Amino acid sequence: MRNDRIEVRPVAGALGAEIVNIDLAHDPGDEAIDAIRRAWLEHLVVFFRDQTLAPQLFLQFARRFGEVIEYPFVKGIEGFPEITPVIKLESEKTNFGGLWHSDTAYLDQPPMATMLIAREVPPFGGDTLFANMYLAYETLSEGMRRMLDGLVAVNSSAKADVTRTREDRVRDGAKQDAKQQYVAEHPVVRTHPETGRKALYVNFGHTVRFKDMTEEESAPILNYLFQHTARPEFTCRFRWQAGSVALWDNRCTQHNPINDYHGYRRVMHRVTLAGDRPR
Repeated sequence: MRNDRIEVRPVAGALGAEIVNIDLAHDPGDEAIDAIRRAWLEHLVVFFRDQTLAPQLFLQFARRFGEVIEYPFVKGIEGFPEITPVIKLESEKTNFGGLWHSDTAYLDQPPMATMLIAREVPPFGGDTLFANMYLAYETLSEGMRRMLDGLVAVNSSAKADVTRTREDRVRDGAKQDAKQQYVAEHPVVRTHPETGRKALYVNFGHTVRFKDMTEEESAPILNYLFQHTARPEFTCRFRWQAGSVALWDNRCTQHNPINDYHGYRRVMHRVTLAGDRPR
């Protein structure tokens, strides 16, 4: 593979592109990194196949895009606290983060990006869906956009649906210094700091209500938005293989790992990159 001639191949109309002709185990160089970042900003999530990246090299590549930060609830792998294990064992029925969400939106400064590498995959199943939150916002009616533009959402790490998806990993490797609950308020519509585009920023996993409104009052609109953000024409689907890498932009995407491989083991390693406060 040659890092000086990378090729970007879109995978769906809404978002997603595969970057080929690159070996991430060797420093791609500034020109290739700049090309990857441009493709990432344009396509929101980019994929790489057949990469051999030991943990140190995985971190090294991630740091070319930003500051790596630790996940608040689960300890990292041995020797690398910044790399979170994302595992479903053969005996388990619930997968880690198995619902539509944007990573850790309950933090005051949610991560800019997430990078995931597949270490072990089931013989079938375990794909991940991604959705474009620019399109989710832009396809709303003018009246709905006008209303949402002024609203603030309350996001919590203790929302029951998402709490269940991390129970197995917390049982095996909880961080001792983790809070019981993280809560953050963010605009329902955020402006991407690099592209200037507006994106819908509420998600089923973490958003519990609108600020100054009850959960019951908020539910009808939030439930509509949760369904709207997952419309098929906003999405792409990625099939993992061992050595596959995905890099997605948490500021304008959501993702949903599909839980359709009971009885098989799936092991991924994840890093997140520091972001700013949504505006």
